[in-house]
Amino acid sequence: MQPCRLIAEDIACRRGDRLLLRGLGFDLKTGCALHLAGPNGIGKSSLLRILAGLMRAYAGVVTATGAIALSDERLSLDAHRPLGAALDFWRRIDGLAALPADFGLDGLADVPVRYLSTGQRKRAGLACVAASGAAIWLLDEPLNGLDTHWADVAQSAIAAHCARGGIAVIASHQALDVPRLQRLSLLDFVP
Repeated sequence: MQPCRLIAEDIACRRGDRLLLRGLGFDLKTGCALHLAGPNGIGKSSLLRILAGLMRAYAGVVTATGAIALSDERLSLDAHRPLGAALDFWRRIDGLAALPADFGLDGLADVPVRYLSTGQRKRAGLACVAASGAAIWLLDEPLNGLDTHWADVAQSAIAAHCARGGIAVIASHQALDVPRLQRLSLLDFVP
């Protein structure tokens, strides 16, 4: 994997008229994992969207070296297509022959995406991120809806990605078991 980096400098995030965060910054290099922690509504998901370039920061600058993939509550799969066909679409877009990690989706290939359970949808989102080939993974509550086994698989995939030189930024209410995980409390940046 090519060297990657993700820098957030003096980020402020506003939703409507409410300033959620200000003065937030970090510098992540190849192999780093960062846990964004904080209560509901503090701005974890909004911050991930800013980092992905899908939302403008109210202030500050984000600089990324390396491709970015985001997995959030908006599953990027066509809800009306069978899961296998929906995943194949992204594999072709990203130029990959197969998914790089086993997320237990093979038996669900003929099931329309809209009929997947919460955990199955979460695993499909993680599979899309893993298949993207992106160096920087932005993961919003990646363990929600997963049982213990699949939560372990997801965390192992994140750890392996970082060990290969990738970066992972994980917004989660849950404790995470990822080696060398740094924790950033967003409460420290509430105005």
